[in-house]
Amino acid sequence: MNQMPSFRPDELKYQLDRIRSGGQLAKSVDNLKLIFSLIDLTSLNTDDTSTVIKNMCLKINDFPYRFPDIPNVGAICVYPSLVHAVRENLKIQSVQIASVAAGFPSSQTFLAVKEMECRMAVEAGANEIDIVLSVGKYLENDLDAVSREISRIKEVISPARLKVILESGLITEPSDIYKASMASLRAGADFIKTSTGKIQPAASPEAVFVMCHAIKDHYKETGIKGGIKPAGGIGTAEQALAYAGIVCSILGKEWLAPAYFRIGASRLSNQVLSEISLIETGKKEMVDYF
Repeated sequence: MNQMPSFRPDELKYQLDRIRSGGQLAKSVDNLKLIFSLIDLTSLNTDDTSTVIKNMCLKINDFPYRFPDIPNVGAICVYPSLVHAVRENLKIQSVQIASVAAGFPSSQTFLAVKEMECRMAVEAGANEIDIVLSVGKYLENDLDAVSREISRIKEVISPARLKVILESGLITEPSDIYKASMASLRAGADFIKTSTGKIQPAASPEAVFVMCHAIKDHYKETGIKGGIKPAGGIGTAEQALAYAGIVCSILGKEWLAPAYFRIGASRLSNQVLSEISLIETGKKEMVDYF
């Protein structure tokens, strides 16, 4: 079993500065298209309706005709009760159907309820489930309970993929982020994710740096490639490219694919499309598609 790396603040800052200066992905059309393909297009609003989600799906369906040279988003992510609207309206098979579940966003409910909600979301059509790690249990240092819960939910939803949200705005110490990451991966998480977007701060370069090292160590330990999903507050192409640079620097270019890297966002898609248009046409116009 690998020993936990050192994440001293000065060392963490030095490594991130090094990546920014040498490993940052350039803002090119190809890199922006890559970023777009990694987006989990997300709608998690209290006032979401079947019609709202249907309209999102129709835009995804029409996307290849409107933007034939740009790959589609990686997934659409909604609440469990709206998965049916995605299943009934989404026609692009490469776009995954993701649902938050298991008492999202607090994870403060009974395990039986979490299992039932996750199972129902999969039965409704989801093939990816995003859950929040039981932060309260983690803060009480009950890692066994945290791991058992993740393992049980993974078993319930199989073969759907499981993303475990660490809520790095609450689990803030690098050593804790690493331990929570490793516990999640060892318990069966296919992805680890920074945040729900409901707690601030949300995604951060520091959290993603640490999480990538956990994924790297877990891969050395097991041969299993875990995925990573920064989410929460990512609204610009520059931010997305910075996260991609961290992932590429630590894990390698092979991780820069929807199978291993996603970006959770609701505002990012139009911004990336606008940046692509600016480079290609020289005209600064906001693309308002999604």
